[in-house]
Amino acid sequence: MIRIFTDTSANLPSALISRHGIEVVPFSYTINGEPGTLEGKAFYEAMRQGAEIKTSMVNIATFMTPMRKALERGEDVLYIGMSGGISGTAHAASVATSELREEFPDRRIAAVDTLAASLGEGLLVLKAVAWRDEGKDFSEICERLEDEKKRMCQYFTVDDLEYLKRGGRISKLASVVGTVLKIKPILTGDHEGKIILCGKARGRKQALLSLAEHYERLVTDKTALIGIAHGDDEAGAQELLEMLRERGFSGECLTEIYEPVTGSHVGPGTVALFFMGTHK
Repeated sequence: MIRIFTDTSANLPSALISRHGIEVVPFSYTINGEPGTLEGKAFYEAMRQGAEIKTSMVNIATFMTPMRKALERGEDVLYIGMSGGISGTAHAASVATSELREEFPDRRIAAVDTLAASLGEGLLVLKAVAWRDEGKDFSEICERLEDEKKRMCQYFTVDDLEYLKRGGRISKLASVVGTVLKIKPILTGDHEGKIILCGKARGRKQALLSLAEHYERLVTDKTALIGIAHGDDEAGAQELLEMLRERGFSGECLTEIYEPVTGSHVGPGTVALFFMGTHK
């Protein structure tokens, strides 16, 4: 039995997590110095009101405790996590799985850095679940993930680059560019899993149109599952989906509001698109 682990950043809905027996390593945050409990619209409203949100890297023990329990049950462990290009969590997971391999030499244990976040990570988790359920071997699943992650496209636009700058997720220069030009930035995840500025658009509609155009240019299968995540902007997410439908997308779309930890770095009004393309 292969037990698939991921983390909060994957942004997968609880129904899918429960259905597929996925274990989620929890991320935490504080809001105005207190443990964070807000979710959804309430969280983003607090951000709009100027609440101070802080996140911290998951420590090694947070990984090892649930993974050890799975290994003790005789299960193999595959962790599929957020990009090491934007968080040290990937390194902590790598250290944890390395130590567990020494403790459980007869079990198969691996950590995959998806070079992605939010539903870019989540879609890869769902692919791994499907391959596991099809009876694919542990090693083959890991190899497929390493190949697929190179084609996971992540394009998004934000209302304010300041959130990404505060969290060290984007360079100061890119933040200044967005501020000075008064434009909507278009961002993507690069081949190292880092967030980079890849374009700009004048106004919200043009920004969403740019995301749709990236999809049309790179997508390999217009029937395949995609993801749209948003920072409390359901209208923007729906508008983007309609643009994709106009361009021939006929598959299912997993639409989710950003969970608080990842959402704190992109901010209210963010709309993000995730899909498999010819390349990142």
